[in-house]
Amino acid sequence: MISREKLVLIGHPVAYSLSPLMQNAALEAAGSKLRYEAIDVLPANLESSVASLRQSAVAGNFTIPHKRPAMRLMQKCTPTAMQVGAVNTFWRDESEELVGDNTDVTGFAGMVNEVLEDIPDGVRVAVIGAGGAAAAVVTAVESWPGATVSVHARDLARAVALRMRHSVVVRACSMRDPCLGDADIVVNATPLRFSAAEGEPVDFDRLSPRAIVLDLLYAPGETEFVREARARGHLAADGLTMLLHQGVAAFERWFGVEPDKRVMWDALRAATGRQ
Repeated sequence: MISREKLVLIGHPVAYSLSPLMQNAALEAAGSKLRYEAIDVLPANLESSVASLRQSAVAGNFTIPHKRPAMRLMQKCTPTAMQVGAVNTFWRDESEELVGDNTDVTGFAGMVNEVLEDIPDGVRVAVIGAGGAAAAVVTAVESWPGATVSVHARDLARAVALRMRHSVVVRACSMRDPCLGDADIVVNATPLRFSAAEGEPVDFDRLSPRAIVLDLLYAPGETEFVREARARGHLAADGLTMLLHQGVAAFERWFGVEPDKRVMWDALRAATGRQ
């Protein structure tokens, strides 16, 4: 394994994240004494925090709200990170430069493969949200033959910006646009946790009854969004498997070896009551 002095998750807030449980299970299984530490960093302090990390053989992750701003703090970025326009995984390389990547793309692809197994040609995807997570979803979909994407956001300008960056995006829409009904796959890529009292990210009555519903968020017993979708007859899944697959990819970037995926998944299942 590549030697590291520090392994961190940087976000605000970070207390809810299951990444430390997952990655520490992998580190223990690999016989490493290193521990993955969550650090709560305010947006105003991101630049100084990253600057201090450059002094050590560091690696780690960025989470909300730092995925986009962290990109400008990297000294190198992978083509995938450049395509997404956001960084969620980083490490210091042999040249002592910070390298940024985006393993959310791999994570989403792994999630979809577990739900669908085979992705049909010409699939129509509706992405709810226009932030870094949405950009990672769009980037993954770009590799699907004949696929098209509509991006739905409260801030239409952000949806338009994604359309300008990614040719697979054919429509930039409001959250309630009727084209939701055309989607084969609907992906909630917003960071907000919805409830029955606050409303769901989409109106289920607008969706095709055959639409597959995916939520990038995760929660004990699955998210309410997924439970509601399944109650209405949709095939649905939340983001716990995406967290696993992006975490496996991140571990490989940091250490140059594959982690024990089973122990990582066991840690996630135990934490969310999915034994």
